[in-house]
Amino acid sequence: VQLQASGGGLVQAGGSLRLSCAASGRAFSNYNMGWFRQAPGKEREFVATISWSGGTTFYADSVKGRFTISRDNAKKTAYLEMNSLKPEDTAVYYCAAGTAPISQFRFRSSYNYWGQGTQVTVSS
Repeated sequence: VQLQASGGGLVQAGGSLRLSCAASGRAFSNYNMGWFRQAPGKEREFVATISWSGGTTFYADSVKGRFTISRDNAKKTAYLEMNSLKPEDTAVYYCAAGTAPISQFRFRSSYNYWGQGTQVTVSS
């Protein structure tokens, strides 16, 4: 499956952005979808994940209550709605698809396919 992330940009602190991850190729609905981010000089970190059915979601503590992950299997697209953005949310955001058990959601190795990343910059 090929993934294309979009929707990043420059936003002021307290603002909102909605990232999209469009998939093509093999059956999108077979995959759990995840969002990770990587800030300059830091490791890529888990942000959020959603199960193949959309029935289960998990979030990093740092974004819980501010970010919402969702998916539309008919459109083969996953989303990350980001509200109340903070300067520390600045990073390149990557979407990923995987078939590992959802219990392994935090690990990059649980995802087989990755998008190219989209830059999110939050100014103070």
